[in-house]
Amino acid sequence: MARARGLGRGRGGVDLEPFEAFRSADETTDRFRAWTGNSALDGVAFRVFGQGGTGGYAAFWLVRPGREPADQPVVFLGSEGETGVVARDLGAFLWLPAAGSGPMEAAAPYEPDQVPHPNRELTAIAEQFAPGTCASATVVTEQAAREFPDFDDAIMKLCR
Repeated sequence: MARARGLGRGRGGVDLEPFEAFRSADETTDRFRAWTGNSALDGVAFRVFGQGGTGGYAAFWLVRPGREPADQPVVFLGSEGETGVVARDLGAFLWLPAAGSGPMEAAAPYEPDQVPHPNRELTAIAEQFAPGTCASATVVTEQAAREFPDFDDAIMKLCR
């Protein structure tokens, strides 16, 4: 994935730094094992594409058989154990940074009084690549949570 301009806490308020490419399977497995404390796991169900300032990962969760990563739900795996499905797919996810929200803020909004600042440049990207699906950050995360209500519990069961 190309690095998106306007992301990152210092540039536009969204705490996400996209990687140039997906993290390797080995890197994902190492991180997932360390994160869960479960050495029997692998990271094949995830394609990690970005990281927030606190070390949490944004990833595609590969739960829809035979579908491309862009058609899979986007999840957040926080450095302190936060988890959440933040968008139903890439198209929905694009509206989060456009609305001024990163994956960590969508999964674990610690500061309820924090006012997101929409970003025109990222809105233009969302309009180009996900036309007709405009939604607020709240709607995007609520739709994802309704479709995948057991994600957090499933991940916690993997932890040791």
